[in-house]
Amino acid sequence: MLSHARIAPLARNALRSAESARAFAPVQQVARASVKPAQISSRSFSSARKTNRALATAANLGGKSFARGYAAEAGGKFARTKPHFNFSDEQHVDHGKTTLTAAITKVLAESQGGKFMDYSQIDKAPEEKARGITISTAHLEYQTAARHYAHIDCPGHSDSLQNMITGAAQLDGAIIVVSATDGQMPQTKEHLLLAKQVGINKLLVFINKVDQVDDPEMLELVEMEMRDLLGEYGFDGENTPVIMGTALAALEGKDPERGSKKVLELMEAADTWLDLPKRDLDKPFLMYVEDVFSISGRGTVATGKVERGTITKGSEVEILGMGSSLKTTLTGIEMFHKELDRGEAGDNMGALLRGVKREQVKRGQVIVVPGSIKSAKKFKAQIYVLTKEEGGRYTPFMSNYRPQLFLRTTDVTVALTFPEGTEGADEKLVMPGDNVEMVGDLVHDIALEPGSRFTLREGGKTIGTGIVSEVY
Repeated sequence: MLSHARIAPLARNALRSAESARAFAPVQQVARASVKPAQISSRSFSSARKTNRALATAANLGGKSFARGYAAEAGGKFARTKPHFNFSDEQHVDHGKTTLTAAITKVLAESQGGKFMDYSQIDKAPEEKARGITISTAHLEYQTAARHYAHIDCPGHSDSLQNMITGAAQLDGAIIVVSATDGQMPQTKEHLLLAKQVGINKLLVFINKVDQVDDPEMLELVEMEMRDLLGEYGFDGENTPVIMGTALAALEGKDPERGSKKVLELMEAADTWLDLPKRDLDKPFLMYVEDVFSISGRGTVATGKVERGTITKGSEVEILGMGSSLKTTLTGIEMFHKELDRGEAGDNMGALLRGVKREQVKRGQVIVVPGSIKSAKKFKAQIYVLTKEEGGRYTPFMSNYRPQLFLRTTDVTVALTFPEGTEGADEKLVMPGDNVEMVGDLVHDIALEPGSRFTLREGGKTIGTGIVSEVY
């Protein structure tokens, strides 16, 4: 049995979770009363400013890491024989996420075929290897009997938020990895908020390192806390699959009952619990650029997730945003070293661009069908300001407030003001929990259209989310 000393702090945490949930509910009711359900169901996430060299270095290393997935010569055609799903695992630092990623590739390579990627192949950057953490965003693939998965190994470390957000913006679903020895941690909450804001409605939970906890009641308490936390952030805490195991045992081929069998159970839950997203194939092609690199003898390749539509080799495209616009032809499409006849919504693809230099394409731009979307600096939006219980601001802000706006791979400073004609605009306050219409003026143009969802971030935390209603 657990002693009172061990139960007390967990009980206090559970109470705080319950109190936060009660505070969260009326706020969401207010937000939903002011914004249409379609507007609030899928939220983007915003990045912090790049405040230190580690983050800037990590962003560059992430590009090199991802480039290795496309820079090699294509190895045959990519066959669409199974539904495609973009997947990831999220965790507080050192809870075993990258070990789990490697274990998944190993177990599924043995049961379904495919390539095993060990820990060192996923954590490729020197800083990652030295510190034993993931900073850059790695991309790999595996498959179950039912689905083909593109796995985006997002960083769990706080100084890599830029890459974590970029990775999460591409996801259809995720695993929240929690250490059995620590339980939920501050970044666990950050990842749940992030998942909700990029439109993920269902998650899986993997409680890792169960071999290090002898008391089964402690494991039950960790599970109970996680289910409460899922409910607090708007997920189905009661029915979400929670799998307990040890990723390291699966990776090392030991203790199959808690190792490989639990990894298989996890992926079976992924196939059945996580819904396949409805791909928007009928609208004009749109892909946000995540990274750009050059391949000797072939040209410039831009990589990213296709948000909507389809594209074929030889199509004319336009590259928009960040102060430039140019038209070119798509001369090749690849995904995971394999050629594609066409790219379509949901693909994480590399687009080979004719006659374009690497420096002409930037992260945060979009590749689109010419004329299908506008690049602009000014827009009107409906904005919801998070409360302190949701991790937002403690204090109100006034007109001309300047947070960072994050829209998919785009990160830009925005000045927020009240619409023209607003009475008392100079003295008016926007309170945490408010749902308010504001005008945004960006420091440089980005691709925008009515319905574009974004997040506002300041000082290392998310302070609001919004949806564009008008582009000027």
